[in-house]
Amino acid sequence: MVLGIRQAPVHVTGWLRGGSLGRLSLVARVYVGAVAAAGLAFVVRGPLGGIAWLEVAVLGLLVVVCESTATRLRSRHLSWSPNSAAILAAIVLTGPVGAAVVGGCAVFGVRRGTSATKQVFNGGMMALTGYLPGEVFLLLGGEVGTPGQSSFPELIGPFAGAALAHVIVNYSLLCGVLWLTGEPGSAGQQARALLDPRVALTELGYCAFGLLIAALWSVLGPFTPVLVLVPLFVARWAVAQFAAQQRAYEATVSALCQAVETKDFYTRGHSERVSRGSVMIAHEIGMRGERVEAIRYAGMLHDVGKLGVPTQVLQKTGKLTDDEFAAIQLHPMRGLDIVREIGFLDEALAGIMHHHERIDGRGYPMGLTGDEIPEFARVLAVADAFDSMTSTRSYRGARPVPEAIAELRRWSGTQFDPAFVDAFVAAIERDGWTGPDTAAPQSAGAAAAHDHDDPTAPLRIIESL
Repeated sequence: MVLGIRQAPVHVTGWLRGGSLGRLSLVARVYVGAVAAAGLAFVVRGPLGGIAWLEVAVLGLLVVVCESTATRLRSRHLSWSPNSAAILAAIVLTGPVGAAVVGGCAVFGVRRGTSATKQVFNGGMMALTGYLPGEVFLLLGGEVGTPGQSSFPELIGPFAGAALAHVIVNYSLLCGVLWLTGEPGSAGQQARALLDPRVALTELGYCAFGLLIAALWSVLGPFTPVLVLVPLFVARWAVAQFAAQQRAYEATVSALCQAVETKDFYTRGHSERVSRGSVMIAHEIGMRGERVEAIRYAGMLHDVGKLGVPTQVLQKTGKLTDDEFAAIQLHPMRGLDIVREIGFLDEALAGIMHHHERIDGRGYPMGLTGDEIPEFARVLAVADAFDSMTSTRSYRGARPVPEAIAELRRWSGTQFDPAFVDAFVAAIERDGWTGPDTAAPQSAGAAAAHDHDDPTAPLRIIESL
């Protein structure tokens, strides 16, 4: 399996929207050019005359076919194709230079929506994922050529080393382009998600198909890839189905978020930022991949219960009555009622239900204290309050990030879990924080409005006691 750049996320400008090399930053252009040039250099530096060209041609064609049918992953800026099998087979059958030529054939893949710039980068990257692991294969004692029965089990160790090097080179180059073409915080999260150990182990599993191709070559010759295409494309179908399922999940969450945003202006963009902040904390404390995904959904849907609160209450200017305030405090429970049957949310449900609880027990809806509060809810509380403080409201301006951090630390141990405050601050200091666009001051009438769900309101109340 080889991952490659396909289509950019919405927040990235230049490279991924227009695909134009001229729109890239200077550093990104240098990086893309260096990857492409290095791939070309490794292709031409070796003795091309000594390469087994029949094997290179057949495996190169397999790369082109796989690359042309690559499936888009949920993230939209990455695609998946089973190219690893062909590239790893080329390492055994033809050596490092031949594997670089086979990998470089990815530049000839035909894919809709992939610009020439991205094609060149992917071609150079895949050439490097052939040449460098090929050198590792030789360094570990691997012998180039069609393996026979006597080649095993000695061949397995060098091949495993080459497969590991292949995954490392592929991921390293992709992480580099993500860092250089994305926003600092989000790019860091994408890179860490890409390095999920489960994904790496899956890649290593698909690399084993390369050894199968090489081992069968002595029996079937050039027809070997045709036989292996069947399981490879079954694998591609399975990945495509999984990606489609994940996109359906995203569509479900987005539809619910849009419904809330239509009802309550304050939530526009807020849910996405709370989700992003929660993921930053999750990565910082070392959450497993599936839990990170669940907390991302929890952040997106933490205010979905507002759909069950009367619109006139949400949009009311001035002080709420006791009954109206009670309706606001019930929104976490209403949120749980709305989404409890959505199976993929899992642990996110607890976060949605309890994100307004406080460590000192003065939160709602159940007044839980300390570790009684689910971990997801304690994470969401920190991200929710921070985004509230750094967002402009009708009744106050946005606080600067350092001031908001100081406020989190002030109420650490009282309203917030100290471990998650420390983790969030560390993540912000490393990756930065992109808040909402600064809104223009509203009219005097609008200034009387109050966000009745502002998670920092209890801070002001306690401060005045």
